[in-house]
Amino acid sequence: MTNKARTVSKRRSKPALSVTTGQNGHARVEMNSNVEMRKRDTSSESSGTRASRYMSHSSFSLDQDPPLTPQTPAMSTTSFANLPATDRRNFLLLCVLYFLQGVPMGLATGSVPFLLKPYLSYGQIGVFSLASYPYSLKLLWSPIVDAVWSRRFGRRKSWITPVQVIAGLAMIYMGGKIEGMMKQAGANGGAGVWDFTCWWFLLVFFCATQDIAVDGWAITLMSPPNISYASTAQTVGLTAGHFLSYTVFLAFNSADFANRYFRTTPAEGGLLSLGTYLTFWGWAYLIVTTALAVLKKEDRSQERDSILDVYKSMWSVLKLKNIQTIILVHLIAKIGFQANDGVTSLKLLDKGFGQDNMALVVLIDFPFEIGLGYYAGKWSTEYTPMRLWCWAFVGRLIAAVLAQATVMVYPAAAEVPFWYLLMVIGEHLISTFMNTVMFVAVSAFHARIADPAIGGTYMTMLATVSNLGGTFPRYFILKLVDMFTEATCMPPSVAPPADQLKGDLVTTSFSCALEPDKARCVNGGGMCHTIHDGYYTTNVLCVLVGVVTFVFFIKPAVLKLQGLPLRAWRLYILRTPHSMHLISLLVLPLAAATLHYELRDALKPRNWDLRLLTPGCKTNESKIDLSVYHASGINARDCAALDVNASLVDSVSWKSPVENAWYDLCMFADGQCGADGFVGVIRDGWEVCYPYSGWRGFKVVAADGACV
Repeated sequence: MTNKARTVSKRRSKPALSVTTGQNGHARVEMNSNVEMRKRDTSSESSGTRASRYMSHSSFSLDQDPPLTPQTPAMSTTSFANLPATDRRNFLLLCVLYFLQGVPMGLATGSVPFLLKPYLSYGQIGVFSLASYPYSLKLLWSPIVDAVWSRRFGRRKSWITPVQVIAGLAMIYMGGKIEGMMKQAGANGGAGVWDFTCWWFLLVFFCATQDIAVDGWAITLMSPPNISYASTAQTVGLTAGHFLSYTVFLAFNSADFANRYFRTTPAEGGLLSLGTYLTFWGWAYLIVTTALAVLKKEDRSQERDSILDVYKSMWSVLKLKNIQTIILVHLIAKIGFQANDGVTSLKLLDKGFGQDNMALVVLIDFPFEIGLGYYAGKWSTEYTPMRLWCWAFVGRLIAAVLAQATVMVYPAAAEVPFWYLLMVIGEHLISTFMNTVMFVAVSAFHARIADPAIGGTYMTMLATVSNLGGTFPRYFILKLVDMFTEATCMPPSVAPPADQLKGDLVTTSFSCALEPDKARCVNGGGMCHTIHDGYYTTNVLCVLVGVVTFVFFIKPAVLKLQGLPLRAWRLYILRTPHSMHLISLLVLPLAAATLHYELRDALKPRNWDLRLLTPGCKTNESKIDLSVYHASGINARDCAALDVNASLVDSVSWKSPVENAWYDLCMFADGQCGADGFVGVIRDGWEVCYPYSGWRGFKVVAADGACV
């Protein structure tokens, strides 16, 4: 062995680094320890001789046209029963964690606005909708959750455990005071709604922080082939929690529901108060969190980044052009459904549909939503998720139109007829099903493209902008409903007895478009006559915006993004023990004159983008020998050498200078590589061995050992 070889062998081993050119011709940086690097034996046969010998084998062929292949990783279609036991347990754990998150979220976004409707106008309920904003702004503190944690306790449990304890204690505290807080929110014309909103804002903040940690944990809990089940767990868990806090609670909180189905003697109030419900789930939070801390062991992670590094990483992700596109899509995609999602149910209650009937509608809807949510998760593995998302998008626009038609034909009868109840149930089923399919599909797409290296931040960022697209327009949509509504309070023709009045007698006409004015009108014996309902105008505007944006921007954009290779969503990050660095990749343009080949066939061009990285060491004068092989129609299998003089930290980008030409990397033989192992040569005397598996994949690998 020469001095050079002995010197190299003493150096500390580094993780192997590879550049892979996969089925679609795109490079992927990999760490690989299953390669062997050996000193070239100058006495062995030449590369040309060995290349000729390999190419003479009957099994050697590169003439097949490349198949059409997906650009994103293949997903498993394994049924739940056939999942590995570990994946099944982790799936159930994720369902429980997402369920706990869904309980207070179902109250904040579902039941509480209904309970506030008798006291507040649509615009004031829009103020309360601001309480859900932490769920849409969690990106701002998600890097802290990703970067600060206890190595002994676990990266995700370090946040899930204390946050759930705080949320549980907050729910117990609010449970004892919530009735008085709600009365105060509706007092003085709704002036107290801001204080009431702040309390729920804090509770949603704790849920959002827990969601950051659970989203990041979901990426590593489920095995890669079954990663789509993470979005299924999220759908099932959140839907179940939301259902319990929205449907079940709303039903048992309704006096009409209790009197109709449970009481023989009618009484005021429901079977379950909001305070009791909050207190119960506050204690449930504490019990489940204790069990999680004691029973579940989290895999120890040795990676640790400073908060600044994670923010830099997040900023780098935000600068990716494809990320910017998907963010824009998320921010505008849900405008078309905002009036339907935020106002339709409130409008039905306003017309007299009844809280008990609304609870029954959602109760019937729940089993369909859970079951179809599960199949939506499977469909997202069988079909491309964003195409499925587009189908559901159109379905939600149709559901918004059907919802408006349902409100318009509200019967004048005092009791809601059975046919109309069925109509509302059908409309609600269509709307929620399409919503579930969109949610599952986009969650599966997020799980595919997310970088596990910054999983919590990446997944949270994508989920955040998706949620923000559904929450930030809500405030303005509810304000528009009030703005477009015209209503006049007509005083009674004959003054009713004073003991029948709940307020001052109405003697003159005034606008009663807002809820406080409407209540003053009714309590004073007047009748609020609606001239123009702003719900209809607002819903039509939303649907029109949804159609235009979908046809001209959203659909073309998401289908294009779905067709991108996985590396289009990645940051090329080199980690050291203390920090994280982005390696600057220098593009080395190659002139067409350096390519010497004979064109014999005309096929579609292929572009190679080889990023050659080094694991944190100098690469003085290191060079790599690449060649290009014209893969179709050349009997002599001529190879054209790319005489690249570049350091391994440079990027070598090469595009065929001739259109309609297929090129693949040449297969060389040199040095001590085995008969099936050789792919390329590094010129300074080191060769790279790796099993060759046909033209479908080529690797240029720097193996363990010396810095090359």
